Amino acid sequence: MLILLPPSERKADVRAGRRLDLTRLSLPELNPAREEVLDALVALATAPGDAGLHALDLSAGQRGELTRNARLRSAATAPAAAVYTGVLYEALDLATLPPAALRAARRQVLVASGLWGAVRLTDRIPPYRCPIGVSLPGPGTLSAYWKRVLAPALESAAAGGPVLDLRSAAYAATWTPRGELAARTVTVRVLHEREVDGVVTRSVVSHFNKATKGRLVRDLLTAGARPRRVDELVTALRDLKYTVSEEPVAAGRPRRLDVVVTAL
Repeated sequence: MLILLPPSERKADVRAGRRLDLTRLSLPELNPAREEVLDALVALATAPGDAGLHALDLSAGQRGELTRNARLRSAATAPAAAVYTGVLYEALDLATLPPAALRAARRQVLVASGLWGAVRLTDRIPPYRCPIGVSLPGPGTLSAYWKRVLAPALESAAAGGPVLDLRSAAYAATWTPRGELAARTVTVRVLHEREVDGVVTRSVVSHFNKATKGRLVRDLLTAGARPRRVDELVTALRDLKYTVSEEPVAAGRPRRLDVVVTAL
């Protein structure tokens, strides 16, 4: 099973570690694209005036993000598992996974990225600021840029198993599986169920959506789930006591699961 996660906007400071080496990253076929985006991001960070702030939608008080981007090639790196620190990753809590579950995470998880395209948890990267919606001189809008590049690498990473796609909408736009692979791909929407004036309602959640997805991945990894088909993945989630329903989709599109939670 391949598990696709979004990155976190918040990233840990890395104070020591070897410098970035693109040749050591997973999915090496993405390296020419990574080089182009990296060059453009560093150039933007060192441009005169406030061009970098405007392009990355930063305030004057966030100028330190530009300073960090300017030093990407010489900055210390850490495994991506330690760099990404947002809500989803706090719920996933990789550092406390049992050894077998952590090994599975390192094999199965890919993290989407506006800068790197996608990386594995073991890939050493520096902290950076590069949202997928950014437009950089040269590459242009990164969502469109990576859409032209990512498909072969992700299709290869998917191999013949199911794909659990937990990316946010902006990152999901960079690659949509088609055909036979779409039938093996599942996206997840988190719904909050509650009773309002005697009527049971379900609504989409945002912040807690990330936490639920992190817990879901943690539970699958800890349980040692090894589904070979989407139906086996759905069964594994239900065995873990998740309330799951499936929404109908058009042929040739990824399947969509609703995970219903009653507590946030």
